[in-house]
Amino acid sequence: MAEKPAIKIGYLKITDHLILGVTARKLEKGMEEFEHCTLEPVVKNGWNEVADALAVKSLDGALVLAPTAMDLFKSGVDLKLLLLTHKSGSILVKNKKANIQSIEDFAGKTVLIPYQLSVHNMLFHKLLSEKGLKPGRATEKDIDVTLEVVAPFQMPEALEYDDEGEIGGFIVAEPFGSQVIAKGHGEEFYLSKDLWPGHPCCVFVMRTEVLEKNPEAIQEICTSFVRSGLAIDAQPEPAAIIGGEFLSQDKEVVQKVLTEPPDRILTGELFPNIEDLDTIQKYMMDEMKIMTSLIDLEKFMDTRFAKAAGAK
Repeated sequence: MAEKPAIKIGYLKITDHLILGVTARKLEKGMEEFEHCTLEPVVKNGWNEVADALAVKSLDGALVLAPTAMDLFKSGVDLKLLLLTHKSGSILVKNKKANIQSIEDFAGKTVLIPYQLSVHNMLFHKLLSEKGLKPGRATEKDIDVTLEVVAPFQMPEALEYDDEGEIGGFIVAEPFGSQVIAKGHGEEFYLSKDLWPGHPCCVFVMRTEVLEKNPEAIQEICTSFVRSGLAIDAQPEPAAIIGGEFLSQDKEVVQKVLTEPPDRILTGELFPNIEDLDTIQKYMMDEMKIMTSLIDLEKFMDTRFAKAAGAK
């Protein structure tokens, strides 16, 4: 019998990628079996690492920020977007040492974002723009709030060691926000679901050549991801235990992210919505000027697998 291909999927240690953790655990425990492939999760430290690995083809696929995936596609990396990995699930945390009471108080401060091409950057930009504040990099002119890209796992420490309160806070995927709050260094300022209810953020992409070579394998993975997502929504307690191990986090912190409030992160509806993705790219092009042109989302998305998996 031919050996099953190992499908390498990149991810970060964030709650947004918990469907991969649950699927990996089910396979490990023999609760599920893949006939057409073996799953090889590959952990990365930051978004630039994920983007680079997809570009040089050292990964077959990844759980990645939707706008980053769009940008890779635009730059010629042949990818297909198959599923969302979750909806909502991020948080804007204010630094306790920075005396932030209102949005306006972020003026003159630095705010950490996980990546330029992220929904986090977009949501924060929208929040500031509504108050007439201009975010930008330190090198840009006439900015009110300085944005600095920091890998999610490094954000808690950056806040902890900021004795002067120069960092206003950060906007990031969980559980890093809740981790900082639990340690007493930060406070919740906004949950991303309250800025854009049910917003997309991370997506599951595969390189087209891998997909075309192994369609049955990719279908198995998508079907399992959809089931894992439904299981996380339905049973957050066992999901938090798996999440604690998979994300190297305190399981109490993960459980809080999955349950308080119940719609803080949603993993039961993973069918990609083209209008939402279009909203992101248009905002990043027209308002933020960080995308130079729009992509053809019809060509970028391949929803066959999501449909066959019964994704909602």
